[in-house]
Order: sequence, then C-alpha cells, then structure tokens
Amino acid sequence: MEISPRKVAQVAMMARELERAEPELRAFVDRMSEDEQAELVAIMWIGRESFDADDLEEAIATAKAEASIPCADYLIGTPHVADHLENGLDALGISAEDEENDLM
Repeated sequence: MEISPRKVAQVAMMARELERAEPELRAFVDRMSEDEQAELVAIMWIGRESFDADDLEEAIATAKAEASIPCADYLIGTPHVADHLENGLDALGISAEDEENDLM
C-alpha cells in the first residue's frame, strides 16, 4: 500500500474530533495522492465489513472506480468513520491502537 498506517491513524484521530478538527482533516486528506485516498476508503470499507481484508486490492479498485465526490466529503459523511478505519487497520493485521499511541 502507498498510504502509511500512521496516516490512516491520523485521519481516524481527527475524525474523532470532527467538530474541532474538520478543517485539518479536509486539508490532510486533500494533500493525499489519489492512490492514498482510494486506499483510505478501501481500509474504511474493510473496517465496516463491506469487503474482507483479503479483498483489499478489489476494494481499492472499487474506490477508484466509484469516486464521485471529494474523498474528505465522503469520509466525513460516513457514520463511525473513525471506528471503521481502526477496524480496517486491525483487519489488515496492523494495530490501530499502536499507530495512534505513536502519534500521541
């Protein structure tokens, strides 16, 4: 993957503080490449169980093909996005808790 687990954890942490951090979250996601944004969405989908972790490549391809609104808008409009991102990392064998603790 092009996106680092650290970036995914940063998005999850900002999403938890959306009232305060929405502008920062939007700017952070907007600075990501198209590939990173598609991977971020795919990880979120895996976390909400729309895809299995084994289907990561398919989820990424679907995210690229179906992107119709800005990624930040999509993420912010998704209920429980922080939980889904953390669950997605965990499903991929990456400790979301460890990544978030490293950021603090």
